[in-house]
Amino acid sequence: MPNETDLLVLGGGPGGYAAAFAAADLGLSVTLVDAGENPGGVCLYRGCIPSKTLLHVASVLRESQEIASFGVRFSAPEIDLDALKAQKEAVVQRLTGGLGQLARQRKVRYVQGRGRFSGRSTLTVDLADGGAQEIAFGHAIIATGSLPRTLPALALESRRVWDSTAALELREVPRRLLVVGGGYIGAELATVYAALGSEVTVVEVTQGLLPGVDEDLVRPLAQRMGKEMRVLLGTRVEHLGESASELTADLLLQDGSHESLMCDAVLVSVGRAPQTAGIGLEVLQLAPDAQGFLPVDAQRRTAAANIYAIGDVAGQPMLAHKASHEGRIAAEAIAGRKVAYEPAAIPAVVFTDPEIAWAGLTEREAKQRATKVQVARFPWAASGRATTLGRQDGLTKILTDPDSGLVLGVGITGPGAGELIAEGVLAIEMGAVAEDVARSIHPHPTLSETVMEAAEATIGRATHFYGR
Repeated sequence: MPNETDLLVLGGGPGGYAAAFAAADLGLSVTLVDAGENPGGVCLYRGCIPSKTLLHVASVLRESQEIASFGVRFSAPEIDLDALKAQKEAVVQRLTGGLGQLARQRKVRYVQGRGRFSGRSTLTVDLADGGAQEIAFGHAIIATGSLPRTLPALALESRRVWDSTAALELREVPRRLLVVGGGYIGAELATVYAALGSEVTVVEVTQGLLPGVDEDLVRPLAQRMGKEMRVLLGTRVEHLGESASELTADLLLQDGSHESLMCDAVLVSVGRAPQTAGIGLEVLQLAPDAQGFLPVDAQRRTAAANIYAIGDVAGQPMLAHKASHEGRIAAEAIAGRKVAYEPAAIPAVVFTDPEIAWAGLTEREAKQRATKVQVARFPWAASGRATTLGRQDGLTKILTDPDSGLVLGVGITGPGAGELIAEGVLAIEMGAVAEDVARSIHPHPTLSETVMEAAEATIGRATHFYGR
């Protein structure tokens, strides 16, 4: 096999394979290096895809209970954990196998192994079969992703202490599960295990779930989670111990008191850290910044002229779709095109029940920056479609410039929020004003109408909601 390539991509996640495929489409010879059997990275193998498969199951279980208010009752479900795991793995294999086929169709050379830079233009790969290979390249893209963070108080070597990867393996459904961290990963996995039958306790050190997200968007989720599990805010785990039969977590509660919590498993979900160790950055004379990210320019180029970085190693937000976009930008830049990474809005979605999604400027950010905005909210209690679904707890809001009416941000809470937010992204990217959205005819009865009516509320004439 040839050991020279125009572009070397280190890391086969959504950023890495998007970059490799884009570069190949532009006529470059491309080599993609990753430890997985096929491209996909953490997102497909151990993150986004398996978690959404399990969240779908959790959603069905909840709907089977909630439909009772409509006069339809099901008997208690039987959960075949082995079959569920097999279905999850089948989904993963189908998608990663498809990426492998796309790589071959594009003539992207895929090398399975772990790579480290051995020179400014060379990478040594420890191959999966035990051998080693050196690859020479013209340009390289670092797309090595991130790893789960941990805390000193939780550094206990035990099969009962999980990170997100272990939780998604679905080893068991523990009777009592402690989730440390109320961010989006913790909230999603708490949702899954509560639906599967675990008695879940969520501990979050800040004063609210999903720190950083607007409070009005989080409120419906917080209320729902509060009914399904125990949620302790302003609480810290000071120590974790293990006996033959269980784990013990020593908690410092919000009021200053202490509690010993017994559980059968602990999920540590306190964020992720860029994965840059052991890849030979010192050879490239590159160093991460104080947050662990590699500094890059608008084309995603690092301080080394022929080395680019994308995805979780290149800065916040650490999201798969942001990495994919960066990958395509870097590939085009390497191919000689005049491009820049300058999105006006990067959507974020929390796939809990209800889902929470937002794009562009948030109300919290506007307050922090002292930016004047007009905020219009449309409650889903006024939505015909939400009412037919029995889901009137949702909310759609739009932030606009008070002078020009320009759409600056959109936030949505409710079923399908992750699908609905795309309209908000398009409005922000295209420089739409609220009246553009309001005058765009939306189908009835749908949840998408809530976006139109939030825009109508901005200009003072929402049909199904009266407000000044």
